[in-house]
Amino acid sequence: MVYDVIIIGGGVIGASIARYLTRYDGRVLVLERHNDVGDDTSSKNSAIVHSGYDPKEGTLKAKFNVLGNKMMPKLCEELDVPFMKIGSLTIAFSDEEIETCKMLIERAKHNGVKAELLSKEKLLEIEPNVSKEAYGAILCEDAGIVSPFNLTVNLMENAVNNGAELKLNTEVVDIKKIGEIYKVFAKNGEVFESKTIVNAAGLYSENITAMVEEPRYKIVPRKGQYYIFDWIEHDYVKHTLFMCPTKVGKGVLVSPTTSLNLIVGPSNEDSEKEDNSTSPDILAEVKAAALKMVPNLPFQANIRQFAGVRANCSTGDFVIEESSLNPGFFNVAGIQSPGLASSPAIGEYVSDLVRDKLGLKANQNFEPTIKPHYSLRKLGREKYNELVKKDPRYGHLICRCEQVSEGEILDCIHRNVGATTIKGVKKRVRPGFGRCQGTFCEEFVLNILARELGKPLNEIKYSTNDNNVLLPTRKGK
Repeated sequence: MVYDVIIIGGGVIGASIARYLTRYDGRVLVLERHNDVGDDTSSKNSAIVHSGYDPKEGTLKAKFNVLGNKMMPKLCEELDVPFMKIGSLTIAFSDEEIETCKMLIERAKHNGVKAELLSKEKLLEIEPNVSKEAYGAILCEDAGIVSPFNLTVNLMENAVNNGAELKLNTEVVDIKKIGEIYKVFAKNGEVFESKTIVNAAGLYSENITAMVEEPRYKIVPRKGQYYIFDWIEHDYVKHTLFMCPTKVGKGVLVSPTTSLNLIVGPSNEDSEKEDNSTSPDILAEVKAAALKMVPNLPFQANIRQFAGVRANCSTGDFVIEESSLNPGFFNVAGIQSPGLASSPAIGEYVSDLVRDKLGLKANQNFEPTIKPHYSLRKLGREKYNELVKKDPRYGHLICRCEQVSEGEILDCIHRNVGATTIKGVKKRVRPGFGRCQGTFCEEFVLNILARELGKPLNEIKYSTNDNNVLLPTRKGK
């Protein structure tokens, strides 16, 4: 079969492009090297839907951030993704930083983003836990927070529901163009043919481009390290709090998450693509910066640290374009912050580029929504009890920290783009994300996966294919 489009990469950008492409009648294939979607940068980030005040005017970052921010609420409603528009505050701690804030207010006006400069008194009125040393802050009411795990998975689920194909464990090792057709060679020996290629390979996008032509950009990986806090007082911090940005980056943030935790970070250091390790020294710097903003930040509530690597681009901007040397090869590269916020707009834009290239017609059967997910948190006690009467498995609590039932786990396993690993279940419905970090529930999740997938326990992976939960005994059993 010759596909109309092959998308390389199953992160939030590849998933968004796939979803929007299925609005048309083309044959779409997504190739992902991992055994699940969204396992790299898309699941290891700040989870912020930036307003768009910060990117330099005239850049692709500014264009797609502002558009994506406007699209996100409706998209999350269609795809049953947790989203909250909580606003952001960018805090200044000196007269010099107040001047930077004034410059950013002008940039916000140019980008079409609503922003205002708050006095110290107004800032402390709406965020009383912020440091009394603050001089003021930029308020952007349209900033939000989203679940990056659910966004990526549900975008891909919707794409597959609408006819796209997804192949996991399929790492691309070479691409050759023969006439008007691209041949894509996978490490597992499979070969695929397509009229067009969309390179959405994130940290590896430069490698994919190099299979076709000399890249005009370079990916320079940058690592961010974070703290995650347990549930604390819900309005301890009401907005996403940013430090005033510098030439190095946006600095450390403190923000609620859609699951009512607090996230603190990130750092910003050079990294290798696969290095998701954390460092006590770097995390100590993150902690010090966060305490400058919120002096009484309850670090005793910290339950986890993690790191994610970003596809920092040498151009300083997103790379979104069709190759001039190889028509039909589209680069979507260097999608660092604000990539998550920009993902809906990038997906729509790239899908329209491919539509115009191939002359695709509208898919009259396109369905923009997915089957909703049911949980105690979403439904409330009364409606949840009604659900339990229909399916008692929703009354069997597996994860007490996050209040996750067996019914929710079964649902996430048996959907299109369903979970097959401990981490896959964790990303979708959150068992193991709470205070005990899976100490009590992981064994139950392991057994449910083995039962539902028809596999021995020692074949169930925690995350990657070389990451077993159980090992064979010395007798090989």
